[in-house]
Amino acid sequence: MAAAALALSACGSGGKSEPAATETDPNAKVTLTVATFNEFGYEDLFKEYMDAHPNVTIEHRKAATTDEARDNLNTRLAAGSGLSDIEAVEVDWLPELLQYADKFHDLSGDDVKDRWLDWKTEGATDSSGRLIGYGTDIGPEGVCYRSDMFEKAGLPTDREEVAKLLQGDWDTYFKVGKEFTEKTKIPFFDSGEAMFQGMINQLETPFENPDGTPIPLDQNKPIKEVYDKIMANLSSSAHYSQWSDDWSASFQKDGFATMLCPGWMLGVIEGNAAGVKGWDIANVFPGGGGNWGGSYLTVPEQTEHFAEARALAAWLTAPEQQVKAFKAKGTFPSQLKALEASELKSMTNEFFNNAPTGKILADRAAAVSVKPFKGPNYFAIRATITDAINRVETGTDTPEASWQKAIEAYQALGLD
Repeated sequence: MAAAALALSACGSGGKSEPAATETDPNAKVTLTVATFNEFGYEDLFKEYMDAHPNVTIEHRKAATTDEARDNLNTRLAAGSGLSDIEAVEVDWLPELLQYADKFHDLSGDDVKDRWLDWKTEGATDSSGRLIGYGTDIGPEGVCYRSDMFEKAGLPTDREEVAKLLQGDWDTYFKVGKEFTEKTKIPFFDSGEAMFQGMINQLETPFENPDGTPIPLDQNKPIKEVYDKIMANLSSSAHYSQWSDDWSASFQKDGFATMLCPGWMLGVIEGNAAGVKGWDIANVFPGGGGNWGGSYLTVPEQTEHFAEARALAAWLTAPEQQVKAFKAKGTFPSQLKALEASELKSMTNEFFNNAPTGKILADRAAAVSVKPFKGPNYFAIRATITDAINRVETGTDTPEASWQKAIEAYQALGLD
């Protein structure tokens, strides 16, 4: 409903021109609202910015999940009011918003030119060359694991040895997982949904062709192969839906031994597993490399404080702040100077057994060889398959019946 309303309002926008940033009274009091989700590592940065700008008050609106943030943004965008001055947007649903790029300010300028990895900037640039988002993090993936559980299974616990153990393709990862679970009766990974995300991040065109046309699900052989491989290995899954209350609570209950781990997940794990010992991260990923997630900061047209919001967004995504955010919550930088910083490459994480997370994630970023195409229907199509996986995980459906329902859900989207 929100998407339909948004489409109607976008059609009636009349292509409103972008207001230019204006010089403001540096002493004028202003309150800026910033909407994020999960863990961006901004809490201390907000305080630092307010200390340096006594006239600015920042109010942080933090959603628990990306889905919650997306629903809120779509609803308020369609309504024409209620959005924050700065809205964080996740990479998987940014293509949807690029269809309504005129509802966001153009953030381009000489002060931010060539700041980010090229593909990060391209992801937030519309067809007319307007930059609607400043890149925050990227999500190069390693494998996080519980060394104490590995020891219980008689597996190596040293992160370099674990990397050797898991080196290879997805069949290698699942084979180790099957043997681990048979021996310990402990699930090897958290959810089939997470496996699906990791595997499709290695496909160049998971759901849509490069021209944006959807690939009919009943003809999408690579996706069906991924689905079937996950179905064949669900005996090693803890059967959680990621971000659910049960999933969050499972970190305190020794719920599973490994999970696919982009940098931003480090902060999520540490928050959920507070007080739990044994977490570590290995410099390895099934199939070579993959990037999961990463976000942007946008400034909606609804804001009454464009100049101030743009200045804050630019500051938060500057190299110094990206390094600080990584230190706080593991959000790995997308800013070129930040990626070159010696401070980043030498950084360790105490919670993850003092792992050299800066170096590991830099290596994982270098291993990424595929940038999946994500068109405007990526998020909706992906949901049809993740829903199918979750139905099997909860015992609601058989793999075959659930796949058929996914095809029906895809057809209901009316994309063909």
